[in-house]
Amino acid sequence: MLLMCAVVFGSLTPPLRAAPVMKAEQWACFKAESSFAAACLSICADPLSAMLRVTTASLCASCQRMRLLLPPSASTFTSAPPDKRPENQHTVDSLYELSVDVRRVRKCKGWVLSETSAYVSETADLLRDMGGDTTAIARILETHPEAVLCRPEDVAAQRDLWVSVCPNRRELMSIIEKFPASFFTSSHHDNQRANILYLQSLRLSKRIIGKLMASAPQSFSQPVERNREVIHTLREIYLDLGGDEGNVRVWLQKLLSQNPSILLRPAEAWRDSLGFLTEQGLTTEELLSLVSSLRASIAELKPEVMRQALAYVEGALACSADELKQIVIRCPAVLYYSLPTLVARFQGLMDVGVSAEQVKGAPNVLELTTQIVLYRIQKLASYGYDVRSGSLDVIVGTKKDFEMSYAKLHLRRQRPLFNPVSPIRSAED
Repeated sequence: MLLMCAVVFGSLTPPLRAAPVMKAEQWACFKAESSFAAACLSICADPLSAMLRVTTASLCASCQRMRLLLPPSASTFTSAPPDKRPENQHTVDSLYELSVDVRRVRKCKGWVLSETSAYVSETADLLRDMGGDTTAIARILETHPEAVLCRPEDVAAQRDLWVSVCPNRRELMSIIEKFPASFFTSSHHDNQRANILYLQSLRLSKRIIGKLMASAPQSFSQPVERNREVIHTLREIYLDLGGDEGNVRVWLQKLLSQNPSILLRPAEAWRDSLGFLTEQGLTTEELLSLVSSLRASIAELKPEVMRQALAYVEGALACSADELKQIVIRCPAVLYYSLPTLVARFQGLMDVGVSAEQVKGAPNVLELTTQIVLYRIQKLASYGYDVRSGSLDVIVGTKKDFEMSYAKLHLRRQRPLFNPVSPIRSAED
């Protein structure tokens, strides 16, 4: 023990030389090391009682060394409290008066409460003028508190724009409740107005334009020239694929209503995707049907991704070029599913005993996840239906479609077909 204390004390004692002037941190470190050495020496006299003092002194010495290694700015940064701007008390009080859950606002978007300029009462008055009641106004300001930061003149300008495409103010208020972020914007008024006028010139219904503004506000914030280019490309595609000139407006309305973000896709993406599908041997009629089925998704497809997916399906199902084309027509989803997704779903079907011929006969089964397929197969198996020896059409489709097919099989098992020729047996028999 004496030897250990001597070694520790010797390691802490610097060699004899001219002592430089110590800084405050260095002096504190030296004091901590000296106390550690003293504690070590005290072990020799009373080892049990001094052990705790040795440990404490060692930790203090280590902490002082770490402080010396850190740059000066590090200690200042860690010790400084976080910068938090004070809340605007007038904004908080105004929201409380409107029965807004301020705690929710503070938790999700607390920065709004710290803004110096806010127009809570003015925003509430404008919403009230449009037919909003107290509950609706509170709900809007809770879900989108940034609304109180919009200037009243900007909100009034937005109201005038939206009124031009909404049949009445009640419907406008309903849209604002569902899509508050689409309504409360403080910029791009000129682009919005120009895009509304352009879509109205195409004789699109107000309902479609209002849905586009609510669901895809970015398409109205961009210059009207971009939307005009996309609409022109879609019109050319429809006519080139054999569509009728008189049905262009109806086709566009259907396309836009099914996927409002369609205007956000660049025109070049449409041309590239259709060019690749044309190379696969699809007729104009088949392409038109495919475009209508995929809607805006076709603009997101990349030729290389589609080529990999089709090559895998062709190899996995061992199908010919004509069979592959029919699979694409019946199940367009194979074009935009990633290759790992297709591999996982096909392998899941193989693992439960489904054959490739069955998948070829009902390719829509690839639209379902492996979990859904397993659930439906097990549910049908509980009533004696084995999909491995039957058709997969019974498990494809939506949840409603499957429930209808399942109900038919259930009833068939409970109520066998009545045979009018067979003799009626009495209870005595």
